Amino acid sequence: MLSLRHVGGGLLKGLSLLWKNKNFRRYLAAALFFVLITLLVSFDFVPQKVNLQVGEISPSTIYAPRNVIYVDQEKTAEERQKAMEKVPQVPEMNQEISAAVRRDINQLLDDVKQIQANTDAEISERASQLKALLPFSLSEEVLTALAGGNPASTDQLAEGITIVLTEVMDQGEGITSDQLEGAKTQAASKIAARQFQEPYKALGQALVKHSLRANAFFDEEKYHMLQQEAAESVPPVRVNIQFRERIITQGDVVTEEHIAKLQALGLSRPEHTFNTLFGTGLLVALLMAVTLLYTYIHQKSIYQNISYLNLIGIIVVIVLFVSRSIMAINISQWPELGALLGYVAPLAAAGMLITILLESRLALLVVMNLALLLGVMSGNQFDFGLVAFVGGVSGVFSVSKLSQRGDLVRAGIYVGIANVVIIAIAGLLSGLPWYLLITSALALGIANGLLSSILTNGALPYLETSFGITSTVRLLELSNPNNPLLKQLMTDAPGSYHHSILVGNLAEAAAEVVGAEPLVVRVGAYYHDIGKIKRPFFFIENQLGGDNPHDKIAPSLSTLILTSHVKDGVELAREHKLPQPIIDIIEQHHGQSLVSYFYHKALEGDRNETINEEDFRYEGPKPRTKEAAIVMLADNIEAAVRSLQNPTAGRVEGLVRKIIKDRLMDGQLDECNLTFKDLDAIANSFVRVLSGIFHTRIEYPDMKQEMERRKTRHAGARK
Repeated sequence: MLSLRHVGGGLLKGLSLLWKNKNFRRYLAAALFFVLITLLVSFDFVPQKVNLQVGEISPSTIYAPRNVIYVDQEKTAEERQKAMEKVPQVPEMNQEISAAVRRDINQLLDDVKQIQANTDAEISERASQLKALLPFSLSEEVLTALAGGNPASTDQLAEGITIVLTEVMDQGEGITSDQLEGAKTQAASKIAARQFQEPYKALGQALVKHSLRANAFFDEEKYHMLQQEAAESVPPVRVNIQFRERIITQGDVVTEEHIAKLQALGLSRPEHTFNTLFGTGLLVALLMAVTLLYTYIHQKSIYQNISYLNLIGIIVVIVLFVSRSIMAINISQWPELGALLGYVAPLAAAGMLITILLESRLALLVVMNLALLLGVMSGNQFDFGLVAFVGGVSGVFSVSKLSQRGDLVRAGIYVGIANVVIIAIAGLLSGLPWYLLITSALALGIANGLLSSILTNGALPYLETSFGITSTVRLLELSNPNNPLLKQLMTDAPGSYHHSILVGNLAEAAAEVVGAEPLVVRVGAYYHDIGKIKRPFFFIENQLGGDNPHDKIAPSLSTLILTSHVKDGVELAREHKLPQPIIDIIEQHHGQSLVSYFYHKALEGDRNETINEEDFRYEGPKPRTKEAAIVMLADNIEAAVRSLQNPTAGRVEGLVRKIIKDRLMDGQLDECNLTFKDLDAIANSFVRVLSGIFHTRIEYPDMKQEMERRKTRHAGARK
């Protein structure tokens, strides 16, 4: 029997194996963010809306915070029902039935005439024949009179019956089954009113009562179709709620109309049914899937990095939580302003953070998704989502090209201006009063911009540190000359500091022409020689005309001192928590290049000693990125050109291309992705910048005379 300890150990081992699985962690994080986002969108954790039910007593008086026009579904249904009831039930007449009735009567009267015309038979015999012919009974007296009657009188009866049938059956809407008995009575009365002999009147009345049939019927399908058309023709009943209109008074009994108005104003807190929660969950799942699909197709590096996906999820949750908290604020003194706090939702912060930390196009997609979720979260008030989307897009574009720290502040201002404009447009569309329109647009729009900027600045350092991302803002901070490490370099190794500044200018210009990161290159160049702080005077640029300490030591030791500045620089960079891309540039900016001066000096010093070339090379690694390779080339070229005698344009260009070729042939550029075309563009960029530094200066006449005068005076002094 297994012990509890063994079971627990096996469970922990299984969980440990699961946690090491990359896909398991990805799915677990996705599930967690799905639940958090769905709950934030679905529920009011600090509800500010009323929760009234029909039949309850209102605990307070509620006024409309804005103008709203909505469709009253209940009244619309009542009006459409009235329109349906007004549709008349008009029967349709069947002319074939009328013709059949006439045909039957005329046939019967023709048979009567034939019996009357048979004068060979006795009257009694003819009466018997009539009795057998007629489908109804008549008295013997009437039958005897008809049997001895004249066929011409029968024809007159037929004409009279035809007229009566036309009046009764064909005029008006015909005869329905409900009207049949009345129609028979009416027809018999019309026959009686005509100038017929009594036997013929009796025969005519009996005929119409027997033969008359309903010839008008209702078409139920057509009737319902007419009712539907009548209902659809009734326009929706729209109710116009005016700003500050009293919706319900304290102590009033809540009615359906009150609930409808509160829902239209977004003041009624809906009950969260399973369907609502399920629908929200489907929407969140769809938006998450769209975002992941975009990263999988267009941003593979982000999709494959679970930390980056978690970063996106954390930013979304933080922004939604802040937005939900803002909308939960209840401003009792100004309820009309409190109802518009959704305009302050800082979705632009999400756009700016993702743009700075990851990528701008992904930020636009996230902002669009958040705007949709905000509309659902605010009770389907999608004007909030529209404002948030426009502000978010403004934030993304405002920080997409950061060049200095002040750009973040300006980004907040741009977001505020964009929000003011779009809030004013949304207010005009929703019919806000002018004073509230101006107040809300200015106050809420600017507040949104400021809050987005503050949230971005506040969250950025923590997100950078937690996820190991080097943002543009962090690089801008590092490029500040007041940075402690740069100040120490400037104080302890001033020559190296100024050399680094020139290398930064060269490298940044080259990075721009080959599609590298100019800011990373510039900051990497500033810090690439910080290792020289430990032994500054062993480097020629820091030797201010004094003795060169390398003259007193062996070339191998000099090489060790020189190459150690890379390792020292990496240690200092890690001590000061510099970003990894900058550390990589410090570590790779010499690659595995040869310290040629001391190597050749060693060869010349002792020809009997076996000199190993590898002992005079930097430890590396070789540059693995465009940025590190550009800093390497700029570092070598700046030092070489500075020592060049008479640096004319031709000599500068020749030296630049020679150094690039030497580094290429030495294999130092094998591991970076620079092409020959890139190297040519880099060379042209270096030449252009160096031509500006070492341009030919003009000797002005007055300056030339002064120089001659000083030369003469100095010559006299030497004599």
